[in-house]
Amino acid sequence: MADIASLIHQIRVEAEREEFPIDIPVYKAAKLEPTQPILYGGNLQSQLCFFGRDLGRDEVHGRQPLYGAAGTLVRQGFYYGMHGKKIQDKQELAKVCERVLLTNTVPYKPPGNKAYSVAVKKRFRPFIEKLLVLHWQGNQIITLGTEAFKWFDPYGRRGEVNGFFRQDDRFETSLEVTLKAIDDQGLEHQKVVALSPLPHPSPLNQRYYAKFPQMLQRRLGAIAF
Repeated sequence: MADIASLIHQIRVEAEREEFPIDIPVYKAAKLEPTQPILYGGNLQSQLCFFGRDLGRDEVHGRQPLYGAAGTLVRQGFYYGMHGKKIQDKQELAKVCERVLLTNTVPYKPPGNKAYSVAVKKRFRPFIEKLLVLHWQGNQIITLGTEAFKWFDPYGRRGEVNGFFRQDDRFETSLEVTLKAIDDQGLEHQKVVALSPLPHPSPLNQRYYAKFPQMLQRRLGAIAF
C-alpha cells in the first residue's frame, strides 16, 4: 500500500489537473501553494476522527484542519475530556493531536465561507476514502455540521444517512456505515465506522454554539478511544 505522502501527492496532481474554486489570496498570504492539500492533522493510529466540512483561513495558515475558532473549541473539549481542565494555550492544545485524526470533506479552502459543490466533493472523495479506510486505523468518527455528516450518504443504505439526520436524537445516537476505498492496485477495501454527528461549532451557529461543549462531552463519554 502506498504511504500517506504518496496520497497527498496524488491529491495535488488531481488539483492541478483541472481548476476548481480555491481561496488563492488566503494561500498567498500564508505562503502556501494553493494546490498543496492540507489533508489531515493528528495521529493516523488514533481511534477517533473529527470530520469537518472544509478548511478556513486559520487552517491554511496553521497547515492543519480544525485550527481556527471552531477547531479550537473542539480541541479544548477533547482536552477537557482527557484531562478534566480547560486551557487556552495553543501549544498545550496541540497535544490532542496525539489522540485524534482531524480531516475534512475536501482538503482545500473554498473562496469565502461557502461549502464546496457536490461536484468538487465527488472529485476528491476517492482520496478521503483512501485516508479513512487505508491509512487511518480507527473507526469512530464525530462529524461536525450537516455537510460533514451527509458526506457519508453513499455508504449507508438508500436514504439511511439522511433519514438518521432527521431524527430528533441524532446528536445523542450513532450510525454505522461501511466505507469503501480503491487502492492503487484497483482492489476494494471496506471498513465499518460509527458516525456520531454534532452541530458545527461555529460562533455563527447561534442555536448550538453555547451548547456544543456539553454535547461534545456527552459524545466523548460514550465513545471508546
